[in-house]
Amino acid sequence: MSVQRSTLTHSTNSTSVADLLERVLDKGIVIAGDIRIKLVDIELLTIQLRLVICSVDKAREMGIDWWSDNAMFKGLSSQASAASLPGTAAASGIEDRLARLESLLVKQSAAAETVL
Repeated sequence: MSVQRSTLTHSTNSTSVADLLERVLDKGIVIAGDIRIKLVDIELLTIQLRLVICSVDKAREMGIDWWSDNAMFKGLSSQASAASLPGTAAASGIEDRLARLESLLVKQSAAAETVL
């Protein structure tokens, strides 16, 4: 009678979360699902969910670039200038008004000193 010993072998190739995330962003992943609510064969509600997880470069390869035309995401673009960001025009107007008020104060204080 012979006794055979089996040993456990462990995988030496382990994948870290960072490696997995890099692979998913590089290749892309699509998760799709539909929710339908029917009552007596009458469709009351249909929800279609589509989730795409990928890098920006991969999205552009697939033809997805909705953020480039969306005003809300213009500030995220590397091509965006400071003047195109929301609120910049208002801040510029406030700075101009402040400069005018300061110059008026300087003129009034100079006029007050000449009177004394």
